[in-house]
Amino acid sequence: MSAETALQLALGFGLGALSVGLWRGVTRKRVSVPTQLRRRQPIPDLQLREWISAAPQGWLVLDGANRIEIMNERAESLLVRGGSLAPQIQHLNDLEPSAELLHLLELCRNTGLAQRGEWSIGRNDLSVRVMPGERSWLALQIEGSNPLKLQLQQQEQWVSDVAHELKTPITALRLVSESLSLKAEGRQAVLVERLEKELERLQKLVGDLLDLSRLDNALASRSRPPAAIDPRDVIGQAWATLQELAIPRGIELQIEPKRDQARQVCVEPARLHQAVFNLIDNALRYSPDGKSIDLSIEERDRWCLIAVRDHGPGFSATDLDRMFERFYRGDPARARGPRNGSGLGLAIVRQIALSQGGLVRARNHPGGGAVVELLLPRA
Repeated sequence: MSAETALQLALGFGLGALSVGLWRGVTRKRVSVPTQLRRRQPIPDLQLREWISAAPQGWLVLDGANRIEIMNERAESLLVRGGSLAPQIQHLNDLEPSAELLHLLELCRNTGLAQRGEWSIGRNDLSVRVMPGERSWLALQIEGSNPLKLQLQQQEQWVSDVAHELKTPITALRLVSESLSLKAEGRQAVLVERLEKELERLQKLVGDLLDLSRLDNALASRSRPPAAIDPRDVIGQAWATLQELAIPRGIELQIEPKRDQARQVCVEPARLHQAVFNLIDNALRYSPDGKSIDLSIEERDRWCLIAVRDHGPGFSATDLDRMFERFYRGDPARARGPRNGSGLGLAIVRQIALSQGGLVRARNHPGGGAVVELLLPRA
């Protein structure tokens, strides 16, 4: 491997924390290196390999044919049961990669975007981050289970358990509030109406948390293969529900292409409906009155790209960095609609995309407004 290629790879993963910043926004055609990290003289290839070897994380560098170019000591300890066998490992297949890992590698090469996932070897579940490079080269950052990860898993399980426990009492409280609303008058009627709205919001929040819990479990395995459907059927159903909120504001949904061009995706219909509903609902919150929401469906190689664009103020830098996190809500001053979300809608979209073998991403449109793109396998 030349010093130039090694420089591109090492700058990409930068010994830990720098890796995330350097490889964000990488495409298959070009690896962009921030200006402040460029050097007039190339770093010696041997020096780069020494740095990689000393890294606390496991690093695996693969060429376009999945041949192993670099495997540091930490990666050997995580992936190779007997240290004496390490010199015999020449190809990724020698490590018996899981089907999920191979899917992550293919997805990373096809989309040019970094991917995260799990790699199960024996009884060990390893965390893997796959990052793309030029000419289909890949860099894999590998880490074993750690106390922080286990703590986060326990936290997610606790939230799921609490959501289950809250579901029944919230339903009972809504029945009580509906009964009170029939008899309340004056000031009491106003208070009961406010109570009903808060209970409705709380019930939706609990429902979203339960959905996220189910989606987290769905990432491990899928009980049955997804169906081949036309996404426009599902989009129409989702819009029929949201149209009541859009009509008073003069907002319409524009879908391209029309029915004369076939489009099919290979996903679970219920999950696609949920993802599209959340994307359109999010666009509706930030759309100015009288403007349209533009939804396009494109076929790209083996993928179907569903893009939802609004004509609002667009995403801030913080939004683009955090918008798919749970409970994250953008600046409420930018919202054009009267409703506030729970901060779980786009997190659910992200989990749905992962569970269906796809991904979701966001950007600002050159002509104004925000675009959220859902990439799913074609039928």
